[in-house]
Amino acid sequence: MQQKNSPSSGIVVAALRGGSGKTLISIGIIAALKEHGKRVAPFKKGPDYIDAGWLALAAGRPCYNLDTFLVTKETTLKTYNYYTLNADIAIVEGNRGIYDGIDPEGKTSTAELAKLLNIPVVLCLDCTKSTRTMAAAILGCIKFDPHTMIKGVILNKVAGKRHEKNLSNSIEHYCGIPVLGALPKLGRQYFPERHMGLVPTPEHTWAKVSIENAAKTAKKYIDLNTLFDIAHQSTPAACPTPFEYRILSDTISPRPKIGIFRDAAFQFYYPENIESLKQAGGEIIFISPLEGKPLPEIDALYIGGGFPETHAEKLAQHVEFRNELHSRAEDGLPIYAECGGLMYLGKELVLGENSYAMTGALPIVFGFSKKPQGHGYTIVSVKENNPFFKIGTTLRGHEFHYSKVLSWNGDDADLAFKMEKGTGFLNKMDGICYKNILASYTHIHVLGTPAWAEAMVNNAVSYSKYKSGKKQGNHDTA
Repeated sequence: MQQKNSPSSGIVVAALRGGSGKTLISIGIIAALKEHGKRVAPFKKGPDYIDAGWLALAAGRPCYNLDTFLVTKETTLKTYNYYTLNADIAIVEGNRGIYDGIDPEGKTSTAELAKLLNIPVVLCLDCTKSTRTMAAAILGCIKFDPHTMIKGVILNKVAGKRHEKNLSNSIEHYCGIPVLGALPKLGRQYFPERHMGLVPTPEHTWAKVSIENAAKTAKKYIDLNTLFDIAHQSTPAACPTPFEYRILSDTISPRPKIGIFRDAAFQFYYPENIESLKQAGGEIIFISPLEGKPLPEIDALYIGGGFPETHAEKLAQHVEFRNELHSRAEDGLPIYAECGGLMYLGKELVLGENSYAMTGALPIVFGFSKKPQGHGYTIVSVKENNPFFKIGTTLRGHEFHYSKVLSWNGDDADLAFKMEKGTGFLNKMDGICYKNILASYTHIHVLGTPAWAEAMVNNAVSYSKYKSGKKQGNHDTA
């Protein structure tokens, strides 16, 4: 089908609180619409990787994050506009409660995102042990901000037909919006949860079966035709300037090889981060430390977050791979690592009574806690020299980790970041810098930090030249 010249209408799936079932409902709606032949553009509000992975699998296309804390409002709108050009409908999964944000004004809330995009909201409601009170809660949400277009509700965890009827009658009578569906309490859990939310899709082979079951549930219990019509009752906001990357690839030859760890242990990447490295001139090579194959020839390395702790034994077994990475790090290979990547670069992971060796590129031993050690948005000031960011730069990101530092044999001069907001690595500092390594608990989004991709590629080009000089016997090239 021919690509449109205007963005698609969409729906924001929101809730009164986290844990109401909006992720499973969003997955089901996307998968069901796709089975009906609709081209669905999936989005996730907020800094999230796992839910976004499920939404992408359901849609059969990448899921992009919309976050007005990490990225400007204008760029957020550009992202939505750009990635819905070839879609029939967009489904945006909200986060937490519809009006929840980091301040009393709710500036980063799901509601504010819906207003920015000018698309309607469908509320997903956990109706456990409640009937008429749900109408009061919905009416409160409608009147709390009349500019938020709440146009329908989907009931979740309904006890039976009588419960559904009481809920529907009350909501439609008092709130004047339709009930688009009612899901029963599902007896079987197809999406097991972990401490950060839903289990990431690469970790189980039955992911497609889960998506199929979610689609069946949506088709059985949700009025998809009315939902589709509601999405198209309003025109999404247009952005005055188009979305585009700063393309540098035409000026770089040969293209430097940038390795990216991607497997069940390392999987937390924003699609835009990887796309920006390509646009900036890098050739992407995906690598799996879990496979234990020889480390390929690369000019830089990006290690994202994930769950190295759940694969610690297997990661530790691949001694040659770890040693080779350590050797290249000592030689000056540019490495940018976030959270799980930071842990892998350390000396070891201590899990209960067991200890597992990692690369040893950084003098850190990590342990784990039952509670989050860092959770939420971060604001970082760059205070020390490092290979990627200028001193004085302010970065916006997010952190979510259960790991903690058991021992650290470095000093404050090795920490490039000061935490203006957030926990960071140690003593309100973050950004461990060693040679051409910069590793941090903070995850960044390239659309909020565009200088990162250029720095990554420039470092890769410099290292490539250094290697060429070594081969020719000129050790002063670096």
